[in-house]
Amino acid sequence: MIIDQKGPQHIAIIMDGNRRWAKARGLKPNDGHKAGAENVKKIVKYAYDCNLKYLTLYAFSTENWKRDKSEVSLLMKLLEKFTDELLNSDEKREIQIKIYGDITPLNKKLQDNIRKLEESTKKYDKMVLGICLNYGGRDEILMATKRMVDDVLSGKIKKDDITENMIASYLYTKDIPDPDLIIRTSNEYRLSNFLTWQSTYSELYFPLDVMWPDFDENQFDKAIEEYIKRNRRFGGN
Repeated sequence: MIIDQKGPQHIAIIMDGNRRWAKARGLKPNDGHKAGAENVKKIVKYAYDCNLKYLTLYAFSTENWKRDKSEVSLLMKLLEKFTDELLNSDEKREIQIKIYGDITPLNKKLQDNIRKLEESTKKYDKMVLGICLNYGGRDEILMATKRMVDDVLSGKIKKDDITENMIASYLYTKDIPDPDLIIRTSNEYRLSNFLTWQSTYSELYFPLDVMWPDFDENQFDKAIEEYIKRNRRFGGN
């Protein structure tokens, strides 16, 4: 499906259900994460082919550190592999990569990959792929608030100058529009600390009983079709 002006320009996805997908098949949780990682590649490619302008994926939250150490270790390895493949890909897709979140707790290899990806793709404008990594919506607002306080105290800005637009300019996502559509797989009906500020007027879509590894191109099209049917009023009549 080619997305036109009636469709969403920014889609954000909470990629949930990898472990339940694996359990339903008698597999280990790590097998679910591997299947989910492969599906990321497929959906990113399809979103690009659909002419989507912005795609943001929730890859690892600030709360995910609480999981079993072996699971966290595997997720970090999958992220390293994914960023390695992006860096070494021969496909010349004009995708700009942005990482949203605090990357300082990540290992040096992953941090280096992230910086190289952001630098090497910053000239591209066909699509912006945002990856939320060690990201939490409340944490993002907290960090933005601290930076604003520092700027007020230093005289860089005045308290009375602070507006909603200014607050947005201190967030990780300052250079992109808020999501038009947020999709969450796995039959869960909450945002789980994802894009807390940015999601105020986003349309929400929860595909029934679809785990992330099974979220395919057809499901992507269904989400867009559902979005087009809705009447977005932004608080108006």
